[in-house]
Order: sequence, then C-alpha cells, then structure tokens
Amino acid sequence: VQLQASGGGLVQAGASLRLSCADSRRTSSNNAMGWFRQAPGKEREFVAGISWRGDSTDYADSVKGRFTISRDNTKSTLYLQMNSLKPEDTAVYYCATSMTSYQSRLRNTYRYWGQGTQVTVSS
Repeated sequence: VQLQASGGGLVQAGASLRLSCADSRRTSSNNAMGWFRQAPGKEREFVAGISWRGDSTDYADSVKGRFTISRDNTKSTLYLQMNSLKPEDTAVYYCATSMTSYQSRLRNTYRYWGQGTQVTVSS
C-alpha cells in the first residue's frame, strides 16, 4: 500500500480531527496531493488539494475556512486539519497522489489512492 490514511474517528459536531496520510513509497515526490471523501450512496468528491511544494492549495466550498491541508515532504506525509466538523462531513476520507505537480479537483488526475479512513460526526 503506497498511501496509508489515518486519524479518523467518531466525534461530535463542532469538534476537530487531524487526518494523516503516510506515503511509504514516496509516490508524492514532485506531485501534488489531495483529499477526497465519499459518503454512503454518494460519489467520491474533492475536499482539498495541495501542490508539490505546498505553496498552492484548493478547497471545496463546503470545507473552505474549516479545513486546512498541508504536507511535510521531509516526512512524505499529507495532513488534513478539520475544525468545526458538521454531520454532513461524515464520510470515508481518502488521500491521493496526483500525476502532476499542481493540485486538481478531478479524480482522474490522481494516480495513487489510500485505503480511506472513516470520519463520523454526530449531531
């Protein structure tokens, strides 16, 4: 498994969680990375993306101002800090490595995917 996501859990609305994604095979070297999520019965959707150097980020409107994506290339690790969580944030969260150095919202531009980590937010 190239990407290993962790940090999910069950929390109450308003709480925070920090997701991590370990890139054991350095698939993200020179490539952008992103977080996607998939709720039951829904398609997988873009959450946030970050460029290879970390100098450019992009967020879905639904999480803008609450979530922060970051990366530590020295540790080959991607993060997603999630604050002010809402029940509608409940989903399986996936990390992914892009095929380009700049982030994209398109799923088909990502080559490697993690196994997902469950985030459940209760009201």
